[in-house]
Amino acid sequence: MQVEQIDELLKLMLDKGASDLHLKVPSPPVLRIDGVLIPQEDMSPATPKDIEMVFEYITTQRQRETFYREMELDFAYSLPGLARFRVNALKQRGTWCLAFRLVPFKILSIDELGLPQICKELVLKPRGLVLVTGPTGSGKSTTLAGMINHLNETKKQNVITIEDPIEFLYRDKRCIIAQRDLGDDTKSFQTALIHALRHDPDVIVVGEMRDLETISTAIRAAETGHLVLGTLHTTDASQTVDRIIEIFPPSQQQQMRLQLSQVMEAVLSQALLPRIGGGRIAAFEIMIANSAVRNLIREGKTFELANAMQLGAKNGMQTLDQALTDLVRRGIVTQAEATMKSSNPERLKKALQFQVGASPL
Repeated sequence: MQVEQIDELLKLMLDKGASDLHLKVPSPPVLRIDGVLIPQEDMSPATPKDIEMVFEYITTQRQRETFYREMELDFAYSLPGLARFRVNALKQRGTWCLAFRLVPFKILSIDELGLPQICKELVLKPRGLVLVTGPTGSGKSTTLAGMINHLNETKKQNVITIEDPIEFLYRDKRCIIAQRDLGDDTKSFQTALIHALRHDPDVIVVGEMRDLETISTAIRAAETGHLVLGTLHTTDASQTVDRIIEIFPPSQQQQMRLQLSQVMEAVLSQALLPRIGGGRIAAFEIMIANSAVRNLIREGKTFELANAMQLGAKNGMQTLDQALTDLVRRGIVTQAEATMKSSNPERLKKALQFQVGASPL
């Protein structure tokens, strides 16, 4: 593989509608299309030298130094005028692996993405904590970008994002948006958050709330009158609340339940499923922090949050199983795929058993 061929491979990703490209020894390039890994059998297997040369071609000296020191690296790479890519480099069995995730230049709107309409209201909140959660590859960054884009077109705000790495690039419209890259622009999420509070922000976007210090600072930022948007790798709202609380020492957990119940505005948990006939669609669990939800968070009764969401439909709430049931009944996804994403497959099966006509399996 010639180093310049990586750009051709990335263009092939765009042509085939792939979300990811994997380069690994001794496999040919592998594309992920509609969630399925597809080896490009007509291409030669990658050699260690191939991947090393590609890595040298797409990185800066500083990035290479970080990789040689840490043995891990996240960074961005661009094809001018076409697209950006989030890239992860790691080593396995002594050889290098590269994974490219497509980040389109064009930021789609909330409507174009098919996101819940409540997203428009949440991103215009004056303060509080709004979390977008889901497993890796479920589209959290795309959802956040759509929400920030709506804010940018609607309201005059000062927005600071902290990302690892920067993915979508925003152009100031009504908002002024400063994007900080972990590694190049700041040393840590926590440090960037602390200094962001001194930069007259209205909205702070935390690319990933991954440790106690970052979560604690984000909650304090929401308490002091800022809107904080963040992501977590959790699968539903109750798990999200538990993850936040449990990261703190036991002696602090009751106090954090109280603080979280006061600042939480919403949790959007999403799962990405293949559509029948091609393409993918997101299913959303939506938890809005009404008085019942805040009481359950404060009292540590997260196991009852699913019931609160079912009862809160008039406020725009729904459980992930309700969203999955709707997609199956509308013939958009198969029951088998929905069951794989459900946190309670038996409950999902019961919800579907009375439907008229069978969905494709």
